[in-house]
Amino acid sequence: MKKLLPILFLFSVFVCNGCDEVQENIKFSEQIPILAWHGIAPEETTIVRYQELRESGITHNFSAFLDAEAVAKALEIAQKTGVKIIVWCPELKTNTEKTVRRFMNHPAVAGYFLKDEPNRSLFPELAEWVKKIRAIDDNHFCMINLYPNYASEEQLGVKTYREYVDLFIKEVPVQLLTFDHYPIIGDSIRGNWYENLEIFSEEARKAGKPFWAFALSVVFGSCHVPIVAELRLQVYSNLAYGAQGIQYFTYWTPKNDKWNFRHGPITLESKRSEVYDRIKLVSEEIKNLSGVFLDAKVVSVAHTGDTIPLGTKRLIKLPLLIKVLETKGTGAVVSVLEKGDDSFLVVVNRDFKNTMMLTIEGDSTVKKILKDGSLVPASAYIRTMEIDPGDAAIYTWVNK
Repeated sequence: MKKLLPILFLFSVFVCNGCDEVQENIKFSEQIPILAWHGIAPEETTIVRYQELRESGITHNFSAFLDAEAVAKALEIAQKTGVKIIVWCPELKTNTEKTVRRFMNHPAVAGYFLKDEPNRSLFPELAEWVKKIRAIDDNHFCMINLYPNYASEEQLGVKTYREYVDLFIKEVPVQLLTFDHYPIIGDSIRGNWYENLEIFSEEARKAGKPFWAFALSVVFGSCHVPIVAELRLQVYSNLAYGAQGIQYFTYWTPKNDKWNFRHGPITLESKRSEVYDRIKLVSEEIKNLSGVFLDAKVVSVAHTGDTIPLGTKRLIKLPLLIKVLETKGTGAVVSVLEKGDDSFLVVVNRDFKNTMMLTIEGDSTVKKILKDGSLVPASAYIRTMEIDPGDAAIYTWVNK
């Protein structure tokens, strides 16, 4: 099977004409996938709508198509606009071989969606379905989205969340792992969100498989209209834990009486809301920082603060080449990632309402990575700086 997420990590140097200033930028051949969950409404499958989705920074679309013909139409339009599609239609289940063979060679196909939030009792059936698809097409991933750790024992079908994830990985041979967790409820964060990331990222690493995670971009229940700080907090926390793809739930606002979804990036009236512009801003940041996160390996993740989230570890040992790292405020996620000879330090403000003071001092070779992907000496900045709510500060150095 070919590699799911190939990437070439390069540094590019630009020299200004007539000056001595040198600017370094991170380059990448593939960007982090950004998926629209509940993407473009099937009846709105047009070039204009797919261009609009792509302009928001989203790279992948997942919609519930009514039949294979609707998928075929969407694939043609997606190809013209540079969007990839995760295929789902009833025929993928009822006539798996014919459906997979029909779409497997289309350049706009990213993978196949099989099931959302399965109970453990469904694992054997799902395993056979995955094996059937992979026997025909092993170049595209099968996607089965797992429950969060706030699901009940009855929903999971086992006693613990770790057992649920572990059994799924052992029994269902998907190439890519994914789970949902919507952590921001009203003005607070679920107490078990980071524990969910701890468990899922650890199990994914042990299995040697990439995982994707979610950011909530629609209103339902007690959630409110997502702001940039909330989107950043979810995205950067996911990436700090090693996520290799980001999924927005949702892009198109679903019509659903039970959950009363509203105010997604595209509303029930098929118009853009302010959330569209917010995900566009954050998606541009994700793209620019693909050279940091995509294909990087997690070395360690720890937390600072007077109290740290359930199931996490407190930062005790500082990363290589960092002499001082202190935070004042709610606290931070502190992640160290590696890619080849390069190390990356990611510090995420866990507070989506207030700024955090970060004091950091490193070796003279440490560089700060800006949101446009450019690099500057960390020493060019003051020692103590404010980090915006939910935002991240990112640094890099070459391993000695």
